[in-house]
Amino acid sequence: MIEKMKMVHVVTTVSHKDEMLEGLRDLGLLHIKERKSATHAATEKFSDLAKTVSRLLDYAPDKKSKETPVPPVLSDEAFDKMYKSAKAALSKKDSLSQEISSTAAEIERIEPWGSFSPSDVRELKKLGFDLHFYRVGQAECEQIMQDENIKSIRLASVEKTDTLAVIGTLPPDIPATEFSLPEKGLDELRKDMDIFRKEESECVKTLTDTAVYENSFQAQMLKAQNEEDFSSASETAESDEKLVWISGYIPEVDLEAFKAGAKANNWAYAVEDVSPEDETIPTKLRYNKVTKLISPLYDMLGILPGYREADISLWFLIFFALFFAMIIGDGGYGMIFLIAAIVIIAKTKKLTTPVFLLLVLSISTVIWGAVTGTWFGMESAMNVPILKAMVLPGFANYPEYFGLTGAEQQNNIMKFSFSIGALQMEVGSLLAVKKKLGEKDLSFVSDIGWMITIVGMYLLSLYLVIGESIQIAPVFAAIAVGFVLVVLFSGMAPGMSFAEGVKAGLGGAFTSFLNTISCFGNVMSYIRLFAVGMAGLAISQSFNNMAAGMSSGPLIIAGAIVVIIGHVINIVMCILSVVVHGVRLNVLEFSGQVGLEWTGTAYEPFKMNDKIKN
Repeated sequence: MIEKMKMVHVVTTVSHKDEMLEGLRDLGLLHIKERKSATHAATEKFSDLAKTVSRLLDYAPDKKSKETPVPPVLSDEAFDKMYKSAKAALSKKDSLSQEISSTAAEIERIEPWGSFSPSDVRELKKLGFDLHFYRVGQAECEQIMQDENIKSIRLASVEKTDTLAVIGTLPPDIPATEFSLPEKGLDELRKDMDIFRKEESECVKTLTDTAVYENSFQAQMLKAQNEEDFSSASETAESDEKLVWISGYIPEVDLEAFKAGAKANNWAYAVEDVSPEDETIPTKLRYNKVTKLISPLYDMLGILPGYREADISLWFLIFFALFFAMIIGDGGYGMIFLIAAIVIIAKTKKLTTPVFLLLVLSISTVIWGAVTGTWFGMESAMNVPILKAMVLPGFANYPEYFGLTGAEQQNNIMKFSFSIGALQMEVGSLLAVKKKLGEKDLSFVSDIGWMITIVGMYLLSLYLVIGESIQIAPVFAAIAVGFVLVVLFSGMAPGMSFAEGVKAGLGGAFTSFLNTISCFGNVMSYIRLFAVGMAGLAISQSFNNMAAGMSSGPLIIAGAIVVIIGHVINIVMCILSVVVHGVRLNVLEFSGQVGLEWTGTAYEPFKMNDKIKN
């Protein structure tokens, strides 16, 4: 369920501002309203630490190696000294990298010209010999050598190209490439390169020695982030000449704990109900032991219901487990997931929520695989009595073993998919009715209209897709009745007269008509559970058949590799299908029927964090 929130205003004197903020942080209950940004200095400190840590990852020791002991967390003074050294080493290494790059390029440029002293050439220039060096073509070289007005000396070829030393510059009409004189000669550049590389190695050693203090960096980053949060709270607090105050939200269940803290700290405070117009109220979900299983998926998807929206965690979990099982579709794959979960539990010696969720999903997949007789896509599994005994004949993926045709089996699975879809959408409408009844919102009648429409669309899907024998006239009558109820009551709202609500509903009649058509598409979309599951089975069977042709002689090893790689690829594709299809049915089709838009802002109280936030 979604915790009910209260708006709280905390007041103290200006001189006790920091004490108030520290006390609120210790309580860890107040979600600050419209929090402002921290000071630049506080933000920059954390950002600078994070960037440095990111760069030090390149020098961190291999965590798999047990030879390097983990050093203790440094004191603030020792860390500051080490941190300055690391930053200086990073800065110097960046500078050296540029120097090495430019020096290497310069060596590469002048190396073909051989070892010479640029300073000697500059000395000649002071004596009046303004030497310039050129690379020219063979014809141009002969032309220059024969020209009495050009004083030139032919030099050794450079990369099979004629070169000349000329006093002065060549006439612009002669095509030639001038060689710019370097600041340093080749020998001097190579000495510089040796020095740069030695200094770079020293920087790398410093950074490698620093990188082992990962715990110290994490501790300082956490400290900096807490300072940033405190700075943000300080900037958010408002004040006048004598008083300072801050406002935020506290869960109603924690109100007594807050009051006790306020009394102990001598704060003045005011508590009030949240405003109906307030759109910034945070959402805090209270999970039970079952619904908590869906929290890892919520976190992964980054979704959260709004404060005034319905909590569908239990239904989300139930239907997601079923969708996961139908899309993966193979009991053998489910066994792999189950074994992976058991190994994780045995290795970590604890049952975390994500691993518990994996257990539930893997068991549901094994059950669905057993019901359909699907074990790594192998038809031979039906020759195993215990595996065959667990199959529901109407759902069997190998129906010929149970006296059914393939068409009958496919129709049964499609009908089951439509039934699950209609049931989920009906549950969504019921949740919307329940919520609106509590709010005395007459528009709940429109949700009843949707329930009637969903039944009609479900029967229409069976009639059109499967060819069920259904009297179509009552179906269209039900859809028409549902449409009328939706049009007449969808515009209702608390505090609105019946006439105004009807007028608003009629104004949106065309939208309601489009939504009714969309409702049929939503019911039909659940056929993806059948289609994706069958696709996964077809892929696994294809790889099995490929490997069957390599089941004798030396090819048996290649056959085994084909089977393993094929099933790994299929498992990955099935998992992606769960994200694309299984999640979508819950987040869009089901949530849309509930009226849930996932607009929630997470409840994040002002507190001293014990781990770094993303």
